[in-house]
Amino acid sequence: MSQPAHESEPVRIPDHDLDDLVATVTRLVAQSRKQDETLARLTDEQLPQEDSEHVGADLPGGTASPASPADGNPGTTKAEEPASVFILALGPKAYAEELTALTNWVHNLLMPVYGREITTGRPWCRQWQEHPEAVARLHALWLAWQQLTDVQAGLAGPSTWHRDHLDPALLQLRTADGPFGACTTSAGRPHHRLLAAPEPAGA
Repeated sequence: MSQPAHESEPVRIPDHDLDDLVATVTRLVAQSRKQDETLARLTDEQLPQEDSEHVGADLPGGTASPASPADGNPGTTKAEEPASVFILALGPKAYAEELTALTNWVHNLLMPVYGREITTGRPWCRQWQEHPEAVARLHALWLAWQQLTDVQAGLAGPSTWHRDHLDPALLQLRTADGPFGACTTSAGRPHHRLLAAPEPAGA
């Protein structure tokens, strides 16, 4: 049985792949900035009054967010506030579009650079999109990447992203008892299984 690679062994990318990786990073940064601009434009636009009662209708579970009064004035609502950009708060169509963009980032940047070897102590799943926890954590990581690799984040932005976001996220995702605990533990034997969630109290 072959011994797993040492945990501290650096990731080595062949020289002929570096140009492709640089081009991919450049493209993803451009896409991220375009999405930021689109999001900023959308949040600046007020929702039509007649649609305010439907805000949040597409949240998981199909419940609409309440149009609660603001500052005690029953005639005003919080429709002007921007909706959450977190993927779990999106409606089905927006969720699918965001998941496609997230998948592009995970497959073209995150895993080629930070994936390391698959082992029993560091599992992974090719079908990670079917693990809700993995989707949530990877999306949060991607949102932080978009913000902290932007030029406005300053020179320390990427370092902050590695320290505060990447390392904790991978530690949670790829631990043996994480969401992929029942999935692939060897690159040569792909496996996918969703772990059962705990039963709600009183069920």
